[in-house]
This record gives sequence, structure tokens and C-alpha cells, in this order.
Amino acid sequence: MMPMITILGPTASGKTDIAAHLAARIDAEIISADSRQVYRRMDIGTGKDLDDYCVDGKNIPYHLIDIVEPGTKYNLFEYQRDFLEAYNGVRERGKEVVLCGGTGLYIESVLKGYRLIPVEENKELRKSLEGKNLLELTEILERLKSENCSNMHNITDVDTAKRAIRAIEIETAYRKAPVEERTFPKIDTLIIGVGIDREMRRRKISKRLRQRLDNGMVEEVEGLLEEGIPAEDLIYYGLEYKFLTEYITGKLTYEEMVHSLEIAIHQFAKRQMTWFRGMERRGFHINWIDAAQDMDTKVNTIMDLIASRKADGI
Repeated sequence: MMPMITILGPTASGKTDIAAHLAARIDAEIISADSRQVYRRMDIGTGKDLDDYCVDGKNIPYHLIDIVEPGTKYNLFEYQRDFLEAYNGVRERGKEVVLCGGTGLYIESVLKGYRLIPVEENKELRKSLEGKNLLELTEILERLKSENCSNMHNITDVDTAKRAIRAIEIETAYRKAPVEERTFPKIDTLIIGVGIDREMRRRKISKRLRQRLDNGMVEEVEGLLEEGIPAEDLIYYGLEYKFLTEYITGKLTYEEMVHSLEIAIHQFAKRQMTWFRGMERRGFHINWIDAAQDMDTKVNTIMDLIASRKADGI
């Protein structure tokens, strides 16, 4: 069997569509690496675009999408566990594996095989952090990361005080208790990065945001609130759910929400690329392809890279 193909890229780069077309070509199943698409009924805001998983009438199996309820706090430990279960299942069925997503932390955690332990809530620590603003919490987190030599949390993952406190909680636990070796396989992979011109990315992000607003994104968040999911839990998920919740609860006008959200998504895409460039500095080789090329060219380029690895005996 061929190595797992990892396809990563910033939001609006078209990586899911590429992964699905490649999967159709090589008889593969897709494992998602997106920290928010795990949540059910959070569809428009997370950009699931499930239609992308149908190629020429063929439905491509996918995993780790719609697996937990909104309001829960899915974490990196759970993702690593669930990835391994999905990965082993696909391989046991004799299929190839395509890992696809934009959450660099999730991708790196399974490619590097981070050694993780479950971390329980630390009520005493949380009480000591009450009242601190996001800047203060970020400074505490950065200090802990430096002490732990950790790459586990970046600004993308801690854009609210609640998320920052949880990250501090995890880093504190890792500092105080030695992390025991966990059984996690070394996974051979070919990494494909979908590069997109900055201006093209900005245009696509802006266009897609307006399409999602027109297609019911506000109503989606209203429905989640009506289910009884607390506003603070939706704000915890950041980006669309943060700003739309603040609009619906009267903290922002519609115009303020759209403007702030658009800026936040652009910043998010930039941070994604910063993470991927950091992966390269940390020793991962990413083969970049141009998002602007037509689909056949992109898939054929990946197939050529697969063939080249095979010819080199890698």
C-alpha cells in the first residue's frame, strides 16, 4: 500500500475538493483534520462542504466529521485517539488513507506522534486565573510553553479566554507530571500543501463568507442557541460561532459582525500558513501545489509525487 497522503492548506484553498478527487483516483478514504468539523449541526459555519465528498457520482467515505455534540470540548487527546481508530479501520479494509484539513496542530500531532495524556479540570488553577484578560492568559501560556518546549497550543487555538485557560491547564499538567510513552505508530506520509496566492485567498474568503451568510449561517447559530447550547460555549469555538453569537445576543450590529468576522478569518488563514511554515522548520517536507491550477493538473501532480516516492523506494 502507498503511504498516507496528507493534504493541508489554509481556509479557502480548496484542499477538501482536491482530497476527494485524489481519493476517487486511488480508492482512498478521507480522515478529516479540522478541529470544528467534528461537531454535529455546526455545518455552514465550519465549512463542511459535504458535497465535495461526491466525485463523478461516487461518494468518498470520510471520518471524524459529525462525531460529537455541540457544547462539548473536543480536544487534541481525543482527536489522536479517534484518528488512530479511523486510520486502522481504513487500512484493515484495504483502502488508502488521505488525511485532509487545516488544523495544523491536529495534523502534526499524528504525524509526529505526540505523547499525550488526558488532563482533568484543575478547579484550583481555574480559580486563580479568574478575571485575567486574554493578553494576560496568553503571556502565562507562552511562559509554560517555553518551559515545556511545547508546540501544542498556538494563537489559533486560544483566541478566547476560556480556550486559553484550558490550554494553560494542559500545559501545567504536562509540566508537573512526566508524560509516559504512549503507543502510537510511526505513520509514513507524503505531505501535500495547497498554496494559494494571498489576494486570491482574501477574495475567496470574502466571497465565501457572504455566501454562507446568505445560505443560513445566522439561522444555524440561532438554532444551536435555541437547542439550549450556552452562548459562551458557541463563543468558545471562535470565528463564525463567536461573532454570530455576539450579533444574535445583541453585542454587535450586523455590519460590525460581518466586518469583524471577515478580518478574523483573514487573520486565521494567515496563522494557518504560519503553522505550516513552522512544520517545515520542524523537519516536515511539504510538497506545495498551486491552488489556481485546474483539478486534473493538481491531482496528476500528486500522483507523480506518489510514483516518484515509489520509484525511489521510499
